[in-house]
Amino acid sequence: MKALFDPAYQRYPSQRYPIYARGGMVNASSPQAAAAGLEILRRGGNAMDAAVAAAAALTVVEPTANGIGSDAFALVWVEREQKLYGLNSSGPAPMEASIRRVLDDNNDEDGKMPTYGWTPVTVSGAPMAWAELAGRFGRLPLSQSLAPAVVYAREGYPCAPNLALMWRRAFEKYRETCTGEVFDEWYSTFAPEGRPYEAGEIIRLPHHADTLEAIGETNAAAFYTGELARKIDADSRKFGGYLRYEDLAAYKAQWVEPISVDYRGYQVCEIPPNGQGIAALMALNILKEFAFPEKDCAETYHRQLEAMKMAFADAFHYVTDPRFMKLDYHQLLEPDYGARRAAEMGETARIYSHAVPPKSGTVYLCCADGEGNMVSFIQSNYMGFGSGVVVRGTGISLQNRGHDFSLSPEDINALAPGKRSYHTIIPGFLMRSGTPVGPFGVMGGYMQPQGHLQVVMNYVDFHLDPQQALDAPRWQWMRDNSVTVETRFDMELARQLQRRGHNIQTELSTPSFGRGQMIVRLDNGTLVGGTESRTDSNIACF
Repeated sequence: MKALFDPAYQRYPSQRYPIYARGGMVNASSPQAAAAGLEILRRGGNAMDAAVAAAAALTVVEPTANGIGSDAFALVWVEREQKLYGLNSSGPAPMEASIRRVLDDNNDEDGKMPTYGWTPVTVSGAPMAWAELAGRFGRLPLSQSLAPAVVYAREGYPCAPNLALMWRRAFEKYRETCTGEVFDEWYSTFAPEGRPYEAGEIIRLPHHADTLEAIGETNAAAFYTGELARKIDADSRKFGGYLRYEDLAAYKAQWVEPISVDYRGYQVCEIPPNGQGIAALMALNILKEFAFPEKDCAETYHRQLEAMKMAFADAFHYVTDPRFMKLDYHQLLEPDYGARRAAEMGETARIYSHAVPPKSGTVYLCCADGEGNMVSFIQSNYMGFGSGVVVRGTGISLQNRGHDFSLSPEDINALAPGKRSYHTIIPGFLMRSGTPVGPFGVMGGYMQPQGHLQVVMNYVDFHLDPQQALDAPRWQWMRDNSVTVETRFDMELARQLQRRGHNIQTELSTPSFGRGQMIVRLDNGTLVGGTESRTDSNIACF
């Protein structure tokens, strides 16, 4: 029977309470992905195994935002070691890529990196992230953690409402911009009937299933040095790409030391550059100079917006692959620098340039187990399905992360062979006095640090539970003094911000404001979870 209702039309605002559990919890933007993580916990896996299972499942059940060809980052609390680890599994530009070659090969008058096709494709880090997490901290073999995703891909799953919406938008965009043989495999994989999937239709991705099995059975070696790597190389050569087998074979994920700032007694932790998590930390480092006795007032939102603009001005000027940065990024997080930036803030909106510090279309999930381990994990193809390129016969959709590179040699994020770009995806983690509070994250391009700031302040300053911290109406700085707000945002506050010089626009579509998850662990070990109300999110727990 055909449904009588439109699943994407929500006439009434729903109300969610936070979820409580003890044995384990998996929060993801898809019910199937959360269920995959829970299944692995039930089979004896830990939070790291569950994160891998959910992440792999998301490449199947939410391909509109990530895929096997994604990058990934993670923050991992290991209870037995009482330590927070960072994993940067972002891939570099191919060694054959260069500014001169891109300009010569593309007749783009604006001199920017192309958005689609093989040119913006960088080395994919997600399969390596799964293998690293499973191998270093997991209990189960990678093949077992990937098994639920294989089942979804081979046997099929029903298309969810927001997934159908994102699929339709991507299809319409690709139909306009992605034409020619290079994109044929995308259409045959993701639009086999010549149209996007609708809510309730069953989606099957058989090539994807075979590829996940190969990755699981070889601990990702098939992707980087095996048959899959050779197929990627062959397609890249055929369609004029720069990625080669040697780039994949040389790739290694990096275990990194997380960076943090102290915000009102909480340590807010992020992955260091090349990720943009430092932008959220810089903004919080500025905002800790002010008191915020009230959440819903123009003064609070004004200061948040101004701090975020300052942080982005510095991030866009300084942040890239740390091997290419011209300063020690820790300088940007010095308390004195935050205070100095705070002193620049006035009562009206301004456009900021970078300052000089003193010397000295993505998926997010989080997991916790009953032993105290917790994982904050994020994975992305960057812009929706990514480059529009799917490697023939594999189901591997490749990211277009290289689009963020500049083709101006003087820019800090200028393209160079083997260089990692400024990266938008960022997992977050809260600590207090060396004790883990829990993982959190908000995906969505340059919305991510803005979402991190809002969620942290909702929890720390305004004492909202994890679900309310995510549900609260959001704002998003766009450029200059332009700001968009959700339709649920208080219009009187919007008018007050307008009078302060902020150019406020209301955005009807909620996905642009990001999609988040959050878990908080109480002193007695109880897990408290919130999940995104703006998409098909779910929490699986026991």
